Amino acid sequence: MPVVMLLPNIVTIAAICAGMSAIRFGFQDQYHAAVILILVACVLDGLDGKLARLLKSESQIGAELDSLADCVNFGVAPALVIYAWALQGTNSGGWIAVLVFGISCVMRLARFNIDSKSELSGKQSSRFVGVPAPAGAFLVLFPMFLSFLFDDPDLIPAGVIGFYMIGVGLLMISRIPTYSFKRARVSRTNVKFLLLGFAFLAAALLTQTWATLVVLDLAYAASVFWAWLNRNAATKN
Repeated sequence: MPVVMLLPNIVTIAAICAGMSAIRFGFQDQYHAAVILILVACVLDGLDGKLARLLKSESQIGAELDSLADCVNFGVAPALVIYAWALQGTNSGGWIAVLVFGISCVMRLARFNIDSKSELSGKQSSRFVGVPAPAGAFLVLFPMFLSFLFDDPDLIPAGVIGFYMIGVGLLMISRIPTYSFKRARVSRTNVKFLLLGFAFLAAALLTQTWATLVVLDLAYAASVFWAWLNRNAATKN
């Protein structure tokens, strides 16, 4: 087998290494590094599937490996990093929030795997059901982004962080239709604007990392809220 055909699996394993290393850095009080590694795992998660399709090296073991990587990187790692950062002094309450979030992520991934298999013979939907696991990890890190932005580790009370984690976990297993950016399309005439916007976003992330992440988190949360409103309006009609 050509080594290049294993590249998608290598990227997936690199993502797992990033997620597990984030846990280590979290318990060593290196929270900035831990958060960056989780975000790196998110980026790698978006690349491995695309590489597999591009190289035509999709396999069952690659799909299973990707699913297990998502569980580690988006369910276990963010929850444990936040626990090390803010919830260790909350006795059992903080750990319950960690368990709820982690189990919700596992359930979300299990449902996604079933839905993906059922869509193989049909048309893929342009929306997810519930918040995807990578987006859930991104949302649950919002208190850390905000704390880093204002350089105040006690900015948000631990109890609020715990309830927020539970809320994000419930969003992942909800039936709210959320937008699928992986299946988004753009016309050729608008490609230049998309590339310009990406360049602006990359510059913002490099120069004002935490402020940009806070804005992105709020924008995604607003899109989820909008989807919930549209769902309620459609149900009433």
